[in-house]
Amino acid sequence: MSTIKQFQVTFDCAEPQRVARFWCEVLGYVVPPPPEEFATWDDFNRAQPLEEQDSWAVCKDPSGVGPRMYFQRVPEGKVAKNRLHLDVRAGTGLVGEERLATLEAECARLVALGAVHVRTMVADDENESCIVMQDVEGNEFCLD
Repeated sequence: MSTIKQFQVTFDCAEPQRVARFWCEVLGYVVPPPPEEFATWDDFNRAQPLEEQDSWAVCKDPSGVGPRMYFQRVPEGKVAKNRLHLDVRAGTGLVGEERLATLEAECARLVALGAVHVRTMVADDENESCIVMQDVEGNEFCLD
């Protein structure tokens, strides 16, 4: 039996704070408080060596149920489709037109935050509707 009880989702990105803010808004997550010896995250960043300032960010589920999300600055940009993506469960339990309307409303909210609508996949005989999107740095995710 595994001893692993939690996991973290890590994003490689160019602007960790920007991407973390986006995902906080998408998921209702929060940025945890800074280390005890710092009043703010800005104070923490100013205390770091220049090359490490703003090099990472974290957001977490305030209920403690969802995984912690970690965003780390990397020098290279995104060049290919993600091999792993998040499914943001906005339409759970809904079907047909009600589901599609709910997904489209959430899509509009996320586009206003900087996401990109890639395509809408309308329900067929086997699958319910979902919407493929990209976050503020082009990482794919699905609204389903």
